[in-house]
Amino acid sequence: MILKPFLRGKITNVYPKTLRRIAAVVAGALALSHCAQNPVTGEKDFVLMSEAQEIQTGLQAHKDVLKEYPALDNPALQGYVNAIGLRLAQESHRPQLKWQFTVVDSPDVNAFALPGGYVYITRGLMAYLNSEAELAGVIGHEIGHVTARHGVRQQSAQTAAGLGAVLGSLLVPGLNNQAGATLLQTMAQAWTAGYGREHELESDRLGAQYLARAGYSPQAMIDVIGVLKNQELFAAEQARRDGRPVRTYHGTFDTHPSNDKRLKEVVGEANKYAVVAPREGRNDYLQKLSGMVFGDSPEQGLIRNNRLLHPELGLSLQFPPGWRVENRPDRAAAMNPKGDALVELRQGPRNDRPLDTLQKGIKLDAGAQYASGQLGGYPAAFAAGAQQGKPVILAAVVFGGTQYLIAGITKDKPAYDRERATLRGTLNSFRALTAAEAQATQPDRLQLITAEAGTTMSALARRSSLGATAESQLRLMNGLYPTGEPRPGQLVKIVH
Repeated sequence: MILKPFLRGKITNVYPKTLRRIAAVVAGALALSHCAQNPVTGEKDFVLMSEAQEIQTGLQAHKDVLKEYPALDNPALQGYVNAIGLRLAQESHRPQLKWQFTVVDSPDVNAFALPGGYVYITRGLMAYLNSEAELAGVIGHEIGHVTARHGVRQQSAQTAAGLGAVLGSLLVPGLNNQAGATLLQTMAQAWTAGYGREHELESDRLGAQYLARAGYSPQAMIDVIGVLKNQELFAAEQARRDGRPVRTYHGTFDTHPSNDKRLKEVVGEANKYAVVAPREGRNDYLQKLSGMVFGDSPEQGLIRNNRLLHPELGLSLQFPPGWRVENRPDRAAAMNPKGDALVELRQGPRNDRPLDTLQKGIKLDAGAQYASGQLGGYPAAFAAGAQQGKPVILAAVVFGGTQYLIAGITKDKPAYDRERATLRGTLNSFRALTAAEAQATQPDRLQLITAEAGTTMSALARRSSLGATAESQLRLMNGLYPTGEPRPGQLVKIVH
């Protein structure tokens, strides 16, 4: 969790503030409607953004993305990924763009692109790839979205009918109305969650073409989607077990890629580009990953036995045992197994007036009660009441020159009565991290070993720090899911 300043409004805001800033940039760029030539097909597209506006939008959005999701502090890996991306981009339909390829410090399994030539891949996704060709497949797919202007085309089509209402909504601070939410939702879906099957297939076709032109096998596109599909199947199994929704990389398919006829057809079109001795780069790629953080990083804070240990900020918070914890860039939150209670931690304003924060910064229903006191030995304020009829308890504590807001909210009063003691226990668990804890809090890291005769994934899993799912996760990381075993001499990724 890289905690960000608290924003006035609902305590569980679905849309990150980065998207709010991007929304304002997009709204300014959508002032003039016109048709433009599609760089891939040469046909006319109805869009609400010129190429110059697209580039400017992407540039501003890129700056905001990196504020929310910082680039991974690994110059060698960044240079490697950027070089591969530039090689592919030069073979694309828009080589003139100022392309930038960035590995972001996020454990999520995802990749996405912004208009204008900005492509991002998470370190979480890189951990599951096993060759340079597979990495090129992911990058080529994202380049395809940019060259075909999928984000611009989809945004234009969905915005055209209600542009006036959306522009008007941007004048309202906080974007807490439906029109603003609609724009943000459209952008989030279009730029990081996917574009629909036809656009995804078009990006796979274009990506395969760029792969072949750059010296990789087009088959790598199907291979990498297979890796991602296996990861999705594993994630879906875990989500069903935990009773939660699944977040997936937007380039995957309902069926497994090896059985997808349309995918094989569009990728097969790239076979006309002869590739002599296509580059795979397996060992080169794996060596670049050695030592990379896996899962939560110290900058985001580490979750250990449902306790948030944040050595960068020097704080700790114990979430309830058995609750599902999500450590996000702007907050850390936990939900109970029934899905009707949530507790959340995020950063508040940089002042020493916690009571003002709760009374003026949080909109609670009439009748809320407030008090001042201490939390973990630090000045704090507390509130209890309801928000839009949902019971809520809050604490704002002054710590390390800023405030931290801890909120517990439930679906209804019966849920609150059942979880009240648990929520209060979480709020009261806030404390400073001890020096010994900060020194002992180390992230998991990817390491490489060379498999010997008799090396099994189950044996490697027993030595891993990944817990109950170690064997499945290690198989996924090494392209051996669900039942494969390593060959003698094969480089294998492990986590310790």
